[in-house]
Amino acid sequence: MSDASFGRLRQLVTDQVPVVMTTIVEGEGLGTRMIVTFDDVEGSLGNPKLDAQVVQDARATLDAEVSVTRQYGEQRVFLDVYPLPPELILFGAVHLSQALSRFAQALGFRVTIVDARRALATRERFPNVERIIMKWPEEAFGELEIGRNTWIAILTHDSKFDEPAIMGALKTPARYVGAIGSRKVNAERREWLRQEGVREEDIARLRAPIGLDLGGQAPEEMAIAILGEILALRNQREGGFLVHGSGNIRGVPE
Repeated sequence: MSDASFGRLRQLVTDQVPVVMTTIVEGEGLGTRMIVTFDDVEGSLGNPKLDAQVVQDARATLDAEVSVTRQYGEQRVFLDVYPLPPELILFGAVHLSQALSRFAQALGFRVTIVDARRALATRERFPNVERIIMKWPEEAFGELEIGRNTWIAILTHDSKFDEPAIMGALKTPARYVGAIGSRKVNAERREWLRQEGVREEDIARLRAPIGLDLGGQAPEEMAIAILGEILALRNQREGGFLVHGSGNIRGVPE
């Protein structure tokens, strides 16, 4: 593939299409490039078998949002990943969401706020978020484009809002679905989901209680705990996740 591949790459990134530029960096065909998206392949590395292997790996790395170099026999290929900026959707325009949106934006997340309460879901309280959707969860999901680079946190402590938000979120391909609340509340939520016919593998996706076990109580401290869990999962690391612990959660009533 010629140097025009860089122009094509630039166009795809500008158009917000997740893409991987694959380049042979060692072995036969040194410098040959191929562009891979979730839906398309442009160019060739010169061997159909190698192409098929690299396309499969490229899409896996694009899903993981991690650039890697892989060995394929005598050839070494660099898989350079250009994912979309991650999106964080916060259900509940609460104080915690204000802190979490600020921290997440500083780390490059696009932030969307969802809350039907007009007094809370305002630009005055969330001046820099990308989007505010003033609707109940059941209505809001129809306006949201949720993919594998979407992270969802459900934060209201109100069952009539939280439960439909959890149910709707678990039907999406979002990489993360977290919900605030005590261990008792979240055990009851999981039982409710089972009674509603939600599959166990989908229930297992729910990160609830949400966040790392940092022991914080202030909104800013809790926001750091939630964002820490998101970053750990995004970077494929293990942390002190509340969902894996036991006992009372400091600052969260039973």
